[in-house]
Amino acid sequence: MCGCVHSTQDQALHLEGEPRPSAAPISTLAPRKMPKSISISKQLASIKALGKGSELEKAIATVALIFRNSSDPDGKLEKATAKHLLQTQFRNFTEGQETKPTYKDLLSELDEHVENKLDFEDFMILLLSITVMSDLLPNIWNVKIMK
Repeated sequence: MCGCVHSTQDQALHLEGEPRPSAAPISTLAPRKMPKSISISKQLASIKALGKGSELEKAIATVALIFRNSSDPDGKLEKATAKHLLQTQFRNFTEGQETKPTYKDLLSELDEHVENKLDFEDFMILLLSITVMSDLLPNIWNVKIMK
């Protein structure tokens, strides 16, 4: 079993002694078609309240959607997934931080987190903490904002 919802439901029905939903035999070799995920930009566009939202609102909504798309059904993010998101979705902020004591402390706190999972609040605090100590932040502060 792959652990996906469909497989778990099929297994639960089969274990309870009820027939499988279809009469056709299920091959363990034939892969099931997984639904395609919807892009974050399309998910964001589907939120009517953000149609005229500010850039800041859309930025926070984007973080929330990325979190939700990566989290488990209980809305928690596994530590390994959180680290993966930092490496893939936040790499410009984490780049060059690996040797800094503050960054090492943040990651060790993540490793020591009791639940092995992060909720959205913990994830946001982690992102903000990394942002504040990032080498990228001074570059952002130095961007010319007036003509």
